[in-house]
Amino acid sequence: MTKSAHFLPVKTILSAKDYAKLYIQEIVRLHRVPISIISDRGTQFNAQFWKSFQKGLGSNVNLSTAFHPQTDGQAERTIQTLEDMLRACVIDFKGSWDDHLPLIEFAYNNSYHSSIQMVPYEALYGRRCRSPIGWFKVGETGLIGPDLVHQAMEKVKVIQERLKTAQSRQKSYIDIRRRALEFEVDDWVYLKVSPMKEVMRFGKKGKLSPRYIGPYRVAKRIGNVAYELELTQELAAVHPVFHISMLNKCIGDPSLILPTESIRIKDNLSYEEIPVQILDRQVLRLRTKDVASVKVLWRNQFVEEATWEAEEDMKKRYPYLFESGGNAD
Repeated sequence: MTKSAHFLPVKTILSAKDYAKLYIQEIVRLHRVPISIISDRGTQFNAQFWKSFQKGLGSNVNLSTAFHPQTDGQAERTIQTLEDMLRACVIDFKGSWDDHLPLIEFAYNNSYHSSIQMVPYEALYGRRCRSPIGWFKVGETGLIGPDLVHQAMEKVKVIQERLKTAQSRQKSYIDIRRRALEFEVDDWVYLKVSPMKEVMRFGKKGKLSPRYIGPYRVAKRIGNVAYELELTQELAAVHPVFHISMLNKCIGDPSLILPTESIRIKDNLSYEEIPVQILDRQVLRLRTKDVASVKVLWRNQFVEEATWEAEEDMKKRYPYLFESGGNAD
């Protein structure tokens, strides 16, 4: 809730036991044992030793899943901001990236967060951070100290500017994909079934699969991002709970059903393509030979698509295209 963060340099070869020691030294020492921990499914955090270690401390470990990225969204966003800050510091200040982590952590925890309307340091400790930098009001404190202090102050100022740029850029990225979507019980929604690459859903695979089917009535709300739907009998084998990203609100008459078998293709998920017309011809000149290719317009019962094919191969398979001057009709 305070948005504060600790940035600790570690090596990829460290084991779960090493992470546990670092956790005790840097986190528990400062903030006591937390009630719960939310993290991704990294190999160190998914190890049985780490789970047993947290259980012994009395902390509940909640690991995120690919379908619920909101669970550790704050950590992922902080990591992206940290990467931008590290990249900027290495470019501006040179040197090793872990040398800048203390100042980056200091600048991050003392930067204004619009979500909490204050800096994380103030939210965590209840007071503003006492510092000679004076970022609250210009000229509030004097810049007195050795050269090392001045250099640190200048670096923190640059880091703060980079942090503002990084936060603004990351906000613009997420705003493009963000949509305020929420459903209520008895609402009608369409179910997205467009499969991912090499994954078959509902008996179809590929880009010819139906994008949405339904609509179906929302029977129950499961948490904030999952809903249970009343599916038809033909989808009885499918689990009825779906993530909100797979649902689309039905606006209009819910009696207009989009059938699951709207696309007629063969059982082996293939279809017949018929070459219609030669659209263009080009010759690729290599060192020892010339390779001729033609742009062919293919047609099937669903879509039309133009692709480049080897001219010699097309003459052998479809000689009528060239005999008729490039038009199959």
